[in-house]
Amino acid sequence: MSMETVGSEQQSREKMKTDKKKRKAETEVPDTPSTPHKISSNPMEKKKQKRALDKEKRKLESEKMVEAKRKFIASELRSNQKTVIFPTTSGLPEFHISIFKDLAAAETSIREAAAHSLVAELLEVQKVYDSIANKEVIEGQLKLEADKDDGLNNCAPSLRYAVRRLIRGVSSSRECARQGFALGMTVLVGAVPCIKVDALLKLIVELLEISSSMRGQDKKDCLLGRLFAYGAIARSGRLTLEWTADKNTPYIKEFVGSLVSLAKMKPYLQEPAVSIMLELVDKLPVEVSLNHILEAPGLKEWFESAMEVGNPDALLLALSIREKTGVDNKDFGKLLPFPYSPGRLFSVEHLSLLSNCLKESHFCQPRTHSVWYSLVNILLPENVLQDFDPSAALNSIKKHKKGRKGSSAEEDIEKNVKNFSEVIIEGSLLPSSHNCKNLAFNVLLLLLPKLPASCIYNVLSYKVVQCLKDVLSMKDTNLFKAGQYFLREFFEWVKHDDVRRVAVIMALQKHSNGKFDCFTRSKTVKGLMSEFKTESGCMLLIQNLVDMFLDEARASEEPSDQSQTTDDNSEIGSLEDKDSIGAVGTSDFLKRWVVESLTNSLKHLTLDTNAKFRVQREILKFLAVQGLFSSTLGTEVTSFELEEKFRWPKSPISSALCRMCIEQLQLLLSNAQKGDGPQVVTSGLEINDLGAYFMRFLTTLRNIPSVSLFRSLSDDDEEAIKKLQAMESQLSRQERNLGPSIDTNKFHSMRYLLIQLLLQVLLRPQEYSEAASELVICCTKAFRSSDLLASSGEDEAEGDDTPEFMDVLVDTMLSLLPQSSAPMRTAIEQVFKCFCHDVTDDGLLRMLRVIKKDLKPARHQETDSENDDDEDDDDDVLDIEEAEDSDEAEMDETAEGDGHADDSETVVDVEGVSAERPQASDDDSDEGMDDDAMFRMDAHLAKMVQDRKNQAGGETAHSQLALFKLRILSLLEIYLHENSGKYFLYSLEGSFGFWLGRGKPQVLKIFSSLAQAFVNPHTTEGNEQLGQRIWGILQKKIFKAKDYPRGEAIQFPVLKSLLERNLALAAKPFKKKKSASSLSKKKLSAALNRYKMIISLAQSSTFWILKIIDAKNLPESELQEVFRIFRGKLEGYLDSKSTRMKCEFLKEIFKRRPWIGHELFSFLLEKCASAKLQFRQIEALELVIEILKSTVSSNPDESSHLTKLGSLVNVLLKNMPEKASRRADVRKFCGKVIQFLTDPKLRTSFLKALEPDCEAQLTEMFPILKK
Repeated sequence: MSMETVGSEQQSREKMKTDKKKRKAETEVPDTPSTPHKISSNPMEKKKQKRALDKEKRKLESEKMVEAKRKFIASELRSNQKTVIFPTTSGLPEFHISIFKDLAAAETSIREAAAHSLVAELLEVQKVYDSIANKEVIEGQLKLEADKDDGLNNCAPSLRYAVRRLIRGVSSSRECARQGFALGMTVLVGAVPCIKVDALLKLIVELLEISSSMRGQDKKDCLLGRLFAYGAIARSGRLTLEWTADKNTPYIKEFVGSLVSLAKMKPYLQEPAVSIMLELVDKLPVEVSLNHILEAPGLKEWFESAMEVGNPDALLLALSIREKTGVDNKDFGKLLPFPYSPGRLFSVEHLSLLSNCLKESHFCQPRTHSVWYSLVNILLPENVLQDFDPSAALNSIKKHKKGRKGSSAEEDIEKNVKNFSEVIIEGSLLPSSHNCKNLAFNVLLLLLPKLPASCIYNVLSYKVVQCLKDVLSMKDTNLFKAGQYFLREFFEWVKHDDVRRVAVIMALQKHSNGKFDCFTRSKTVKGLMSEFKTESGCMLLIQNLVDMFLDEARASEEPSDQSQTTDDNSEIGSLEDKDSIGAVGTSDFLKRWVVESLTNSLKHLTLDTNAKFRVQREILKFLAVQGLFSSTLGTEVTSFELEEKFRWPKSPISSALCRMCIEQLQLLLSNAQKGDGPQVVTSGLEINDLGAYFMRFLTTLRNIPSVSLFRSLSDDDEEAIKKLQAMESQLSRQERNLGPSIDTNKFHSMRYLLIQLLLQVLLRPQEYSEAASELVICCTKAFRSSDLLASSGEDEAEGDDTPEFMDVLVDTMLSLLPQSSAPMRTAIEQVFKCFCHDVTDDGLLRMLRVIKKDLKPARHQETDSENDDDEDDDDDVLDIEEAEDSDEAEMDETAEGDGHADDSETVVDVEGVSAERPQASDDDSDEGMDDDAMFRMDAHLAKMVQDRKNQAGGETAHSQLALFKLRILSLLEIYLHENSGKYFLYSLEGSFGFWLGRGKPQVLKIFSSLAQAFVNPHTTEGNEQLGQRIWGILQKKIFKAKDYPRGEAIQFPVLKSLLERNLALAAKPFKKKKSASSLSKKKLSAALNRYKMIISLAQSSTFWILKIIDAKNLPESELQEVFRIFRGKLEGYLDSKSTRMKCEFLKEIFKRRPWIGHELFSFLLEKCASAKLQFRQIEALELVIEILKSTVSSNPDESSHLTKLGSLVNVLLKNMPEKASRRADVRKFCGKVIQFLTDPKLRTSFLKALEPDCEAQLTEMFPILKK
């Protein structure tokens, strides 16, 4: 090489360094950013902010660097002064070294432009070189490197230099050198035919030779350089051209042999080397693969050793070549069966041989090895899956599939999938490390897009589900995240396919014993169940659930050794799992889930009425057959009348499962009753009455000789069922004849109550037969006017002493409430809603008596409390004190003197206020009930508190009574909502009368009992829900109701007593016992909250009572009684510290009822002027202002109170308070008085009433008075 060439190259390098420094200076980002960042004190936040700043800096540098490089390339190409490797006197075109630098750029466009520029210049150089006759002269002038036998004899010197430079460049780890130089080599080798393949292969080995003195990173760079160089040759297309020119070319074998040798050096080189071979296979004809690639040196030995060492890449190459050629070949060794077929490939024997190869593919995690994609394509071919029948999934969970018809291809695919899942997934990957488990999940996800629904049960096998359970029970691990991702993908896959969704639900629940969500602490199955929106999907789910319930072979299919699904690092079979399985049988627990899921599947359906009825009918038939009946002859019975075949499990189900089926059947009928009523057609046959269908279904099955009830019944129960069936049939017939009307609702609700009671008799024998007989009698009396039933002898014998039909009906419903199920309570509430307009006072009192029953007797009840005078009674309306219960350590509120129970009754009791009956009993709520009625009610209560007392897990009498009260409160709420605008029979203190109006006189009775129950602490002892429910009914259904009691039937003594005692209750202080200091803050806070609620109740009650009084237009004498009560309360408010009545409460009364304030204005002014308590005097000024405001607005000329008002101002100005806030209140009061007295005459009269000193003081405060 000449000195001029070397000098020019040196100048070029210096210029490149200078330009690089300039670009680096231009792209440097100042240390202090222009936009200040708030530095967080949190170390994690600091790291996040630092990473964000570094990211922004790198992005800015990259953008500027790319722009600078683009400008530099453009300028270099346009520059006249170009750097060359030889002078123009040689006769060859110029070649730019800077192109190699741009091949390593990070920007793809720059690398591509540089590669094309490189090839264009070298082609021009080579073209001129080929045209020169005396090439030795040029080679003598330009010697770029030492003479070597590199095989590039026909190439120009610059081309030789470029080839060597490109081969060395692919081994560089700088920036994107490998990608750029490989791209340049690919384009150059493909474009310049004078570059020989054998010379390239020789140069690659020589230039990238590995020596023992190299470090690890250097060796890796050389190996990767060889890999990229071979890839460039394969992608250049030169091998195809060589084969086209010479069918016996040795270059293909030599090239593949070199790749095989490279792949043997390091495991991480195997997959990319095979990828290069596969690219070559795709480009070359089939003949080349058979005659050249398979005969490459070392390939056959590589295939033979793949089984032992576990080489998935060799398997991938064998599968790909076999797929491309379609010819069997023994050169693949044992990797592929001979002869080849998908059935042989996925046989258990051959998959066992491949398991080691496939297991070793986990090294490329988190990426999935390419061999799995190839296997999935062979396992699930597209051409067969297009003709796959999705309905085959209907029988996918059955063990025997003899009845299902399908093509041989479909059966082969199912068999292959099963073998693949059992051998590879379950037998090889799942028992191995966590990486292998993760790989198993990824492989299963690869199957999803093509997986038929009938194969889901094989893929989600027992071991896979058990592994999922174990993985999802260990949070905060990578495997846990993999399991969650697996479930999410499965959920997304089945989202819009009911067949797939059913198959996934069945597999998850069947292999987890119905407890997948429980074990995984997720809502996977619940979410899948909620996605059924169509009738066909729900029917498919019901069919599979029924098949699962009747399947007896499930236990034998599942392996007993759970530890096979995990490695030593995983914990299988938690204590929760073992305990739950021990507590409930494995089969029974799954069957319980099936029964529950049948009714739950209806929750999210949005179907029309007829479609929903068809779904409900299928569920009803299954629940009725399994819960109510058993077969005496085999497990299958055919009903010719219904044209259906009914099946039972081979082993009889437990009594607990039978009871559960009956309970779900009750729930199903109750939900159907809550929906739309039966649609009746002109023919008189109902379309969607589920209750009527159930009764016909029950009658039909009972008439089959080989079918019997699941338990034997006593004579009383058998008779009760016959009566209930006969009555329901007659009511159903009458309901169809009536058509849509108000009376139809009565028939409909009563029918469903009869059906629920019938099921209750079967569910709990010897408990409801008497109630069933009473309810049948009530139906006979209730619908006698419709000529439905013929009068019996008992009806004809009824006399005057026979109780009212509604009293018997209410008594019967109350007897059913204590131990009734939720569907039974719904049916009772529906009947009560239809008949509540006819409820008598006796029936109402029976319900109210239960509400007032003490949950716990009072501890300080005095026997002589009846002898206390009225004054003591008023003083002890309610004392709230805190004490610790010796048994339950709960808060009790008791009176300090008199018994609290008596006090609470006198506060709100309506019945004990009349002067005509001075000798009232202790419990006034017993009035209106004869001995028989009281005896029946006591029997109900006794049954309620004693029933199930000795059962395991039974509820206490305390909680049972509270539940009974809550259920009766629901009936009372219905009564208050429905009972309006009718005739009412109202009784008060022995007098009876009819009343027609918009309000409800019975509301006073309900208000009396509910308020008494709320105030009495023993009524809601330890049950916050009961107290809140009573409070809600009082507020929403009474105080805030649109209507209220009015008319002549409302007696003034009742209102007077209620008003007086609620005002007294509103003024009661919060008292504590000495032991209250030892109570916790939580209990003290609870007592204070209860006290505030009672005060709020008293205030709301007062407003409500005053609204009733205001609407009655009372005579003057009775109004004076009301004023007398308020005078006494105002006097106590101003003179007694013990009174805790709020000024805001009194102010609100005067604001709502101005007529009370007008009457009490003079009295208030006098008492306020002479008040004993100054702070109360100042508070009362707000009352004076409120009354004065309403008085002036209604009568501006009123001057009768000015003298007393002036006297009050004199007292206030002479005795100004010491506290500044109170003095400000006085000045504010005087200012408002002057503001309201706008008339000059009134203002003059007011000033005359003031004393001279006070007038002067007031004039000084308010200069406006001087005018």
